[in-house]
Amino acid sequence: MPAVGPIPACRGRIDPDTARADRSSCTSDATLTHVPPTSDAAPPALSIREQARQEMPEQLRRDVRLLGELLGQVLREYGGQQLLDDVEALRRAVIAARTGAGRIEDVEELVARWPLSRAEEVARAFTVYFHLANLAEEHHRVRVLRSRDGLGTAGDSLAASVSEVRALYGEERLAELLAGLRVHPVLTAHPTEARRRAVVSAIARAGEQLDRLDDPRAGESERADARRRLLEEIDILWRTAHLRSTAVDPLDEVRTAMSAFDETLFRVMPALYRGLDHLLLGEESGARRPAAPAFLRLGSWVGGDRDGNPLVTASVTRAAMAIQAEHVLLALERAATRIGRTLTASAETTPPNTALQDALAEARRRLPSVVEELEIRAPGEPHRVYTLYAAARVRARRRGEPTGYRHAGEFLADLRLVQESLVQSGAHRLAFGELQHLIWQVETFGFHLAELEIRQHSAIHAKALADLDSGGPRWEMTDEVLETFRTIRWLQDEYGVDACRRYVISFTRSAEDIAAVYRLADRATDGSPPVLDVVPLFETEEDLRHCVPTLEAALDIPEVRARLAANGRRMEVMLGYSDSAKDVGPVSATLALYDAQQALADFARRHDVQLTLFHGRGGALGRGGGPANRAILSQAPGSVDGRFKVTEQGEVIFARYGNPVIARRHLDQVTAAVLLASTPAVMERVAAAERKYRPVFEAVSRAARTEYRGLVETPGFAEYFAAVSPLPEIGALRIGSRPVRRSAGTDLADLRAIPWNFSWAQTRVNLPGWYGIGSGFAAVGDVDALRAAYAEWPLFTTMVDNVEMSLAKTDRDIAQRHLALGNRPDIADRILAEYDRSVEWVLRVLGTTRLLETHRVLGQAVQLRNPYVDALSHLQLRALAALRRGIPDEAERDRTLRLLLLSINGVAAGLQNTG
Repeated sequence: MPAVGPIPACRGRIDPDTARADRSSCTSDATLTHVPPTSDAAPPALSIREQARQEMPEQLRRDVRLLGELLGQVLREYGGQQLLDDVEALRRAVIAARTGAGRIEDVEELVARWPLSRAEEVARAFTVYFHLANLAEEHHRVRVLRSRDGLGTAGDSLAASVSEVRALYGEERLAELLAGLRVHPVLTAHPTEARRRAVVSAIARAGEQLDRLDDPRAGESERADARRRLLEEIDILWRTAHLRSTAVDPLDEVRTAMSAFDETLFRVMPALYRGLDHLLLGEESGARRPAAPAFLRLGSWVGGDRDGNPLVTASVTRAAMAIQAEHVLLALERAATRIGRTLTASAETTPPNTALQDALAEARRRLPSVVEELEIRAPGEPHRVYTLYAAARVRARRRGEPTGYRHAGEFLADLRLVQESLVQSGAHRLAFGELQHLIWQVETFGFHLAELEIRQHSAIHAKALADLDSGGPRWEMTDEVLETFRTIRWLQDEYGVDACRRYVISFTRSAEDIAAVYRLADRATDGSPPVLDVVPLFETEEDLRHCVPTLEAALDIPEVRARLAANGRRMEVMLGYSDSAKDVGPVSATLALYDAQQALADFARRHDVQLTLFHGRGGALGRGGGPANRAILSQAPGSVDGRFKVTEQGEVIFARYGNPVIARRHLDQVTAAVLLASTPAVMERVAAAERKYRPVFEAVSRAARTEYRGLVETPGFAEYFAAVSPLPEIGALRIGSRPVRRSAGTDLADLRAIPWNFSWAQTRVNLPGWYGIGSGFAAVGDVDALRAAYAEWPLFTTMVDNVEMSLAKTDRDIAQRHLALGNRPDIADRILAEYDRSVEWVLRVLGTTRLLETHRVLGQAVQLRNPYVDALSHLQLRALAALRRGIPDEAERDRTLRLLLLSINGVAAGLQNTG
């Protein structure tokens, strides 16, 4: 595809103020959108697009051009010149339609002429091109970050935050904040990664060849081989099926999530700690005790989240933890072995202290053959022997042998024993160098890797209890509910309490929902329940409003009081961004969530509770997505307090944690934001702005909510949504083990937030991210007041910026064609009118003439990516329209469905966003 132009996106941005290692910002910033003209002064689309092409970084342009040329070669070899000509014809047609040089009807006629087999091939060509363009952008982003030494000096970096806190409050207060710091990403199996693992792997292998081509040390023969390999990988990517033929089961999801640990997180965590330690100690880092705490913890719902997913059973949860343990134990064993082999300091230069000598004597009694062999290979090297002995005990644990460590605390104690002996012998650099990295890894991951959390719907608990109390025939789910609690206790016995102690209750409505979990645990285990931290999840607007009364009542539950007494009065509460936005729209949900945070922070102060808010965010803007660091800094004062916990899912996991450099940048940004959000200066600034502009936001929210609810409560809206979007077909993608609905119902309340967002994104309407704001702003009518709120209140700023990006992702022409499929012009006209109103008012508030005007790089990405997504959208519209009309022939219907699914996959790749 040599004629296809380069497509920049956020991971290719080089502006220090806009570059973010955040997929949610990528999905917003790098999308392909139609920007409607709002003034005669606006430059024509062609000039904007051409300017964007000219301003693209040369290295990125080179990579995308190379990948496009190689893909074009693969297409010619596979389908002949005619296939490439058809792809190019569609590319030229959509660009012409965009720039006014052609008609959108010409695109529709071209797409309609092709047989289904050719339409499939063209859809696959554009999809593969987006995968390669995305790879080039990620590659360039890594290149830029490496040029800044990974973190750089951007204002949103941890270095900048540490410097600011130190200057404002001094070393003592900085140390206090760091001591209480906790960042806790939680991996989930929410089905938002549309790519097959085979596709992801092929892309990763192509990335390795780009790295080889970028290596200045490579000779001509090596570069030639890298190009050959790159062409081979693109050929594999083209020939690999992009649609799953079999359903995904929960353990497949567990194994997929483990790749983020194996390839990135295990190495990135100690590197991040070391970076912070260097900020605190300077050149003394690595030569004295670390000042940086191990503040990161990893959580997981993968294999534990059974809310609406009947495939997640007690046996699956056990197997999930076994898989996690296998991965972390193997990683720890290898790290301990590697480090042990380097500790070759002799007893003469580095004598062991008494404690280490005693430990070696005990080791000879415990594992005589192992220690004897080690001492033969490493005579007079006691620190090396004991560290390798510790590695052998980790290996024994992994194999289930009785000589293995019982828990991670024993392993940690042995490592610290070696460290203290090295310190006493004067070998400080050996003590606090690589050995410290291993200690940090054990502190972070333990023997369980990620804290496995259980989630279940409150209605299931209520029904199980009623079933147990009835004495009648047993409901089939009751035994599974009880077995889940027995499994938690078994996991705690096997892996430690921290391995699995959090139990999240979806749709918590009252304190009775919390008490029900403890009652079921007690009945399941005959009065010997596991340690449980029950985490209420408040999701709808009504539940968010009543969250504090629910917690007030929960304090009277004996098990809750006992747990608070045992854990230092720590409590965790989860807030659901997805269902709250689906319930009342994005504007009102933003304010409702802020109010809940504020009320919960006040509750924690009144009851001397150390509260952690768990943010259930998604990748899409309609599910709480957006730049994570900005979201943290806009939280209610006192609600962060050094602790931030958030869900990471689907495509977000791979985008944020698939590459070590990007993962470190993302975690650096999040940590920096958590640190700053916990300072009095930030909290006071947010509180003052909230007091000043609260009436404005409330007025916007009331009108936005009325408009949103008016739309979704329109009679027949659920059926209309299913007709205009690929919602009914999304399940056939098999991108997750969880059904798209919680039950067999057909109304919107029963629909999960992910397919709700995913389907609207596919239609290019993107309604969940913006709907209602136009009516909200119009109801206020005071542009100056709205602009002042935007300028001063971070919550309002973030909300408007996210809405702007969401509107920019909306394409009115494509959206109009999707909306027409429902044969309800009243609903279609209402949506389009609110879109026009929202664009008009957002531009007035921002003081710009077009969306993303002040975001130069993002605007460039919009102009360059738009036509290519248009191509896939037109293919999708062809298939969707045919399926909605009805296709009598089964074979043709199946082929049309296949085209639809391929186009869904391609649009997701182009938008870098699903749900």
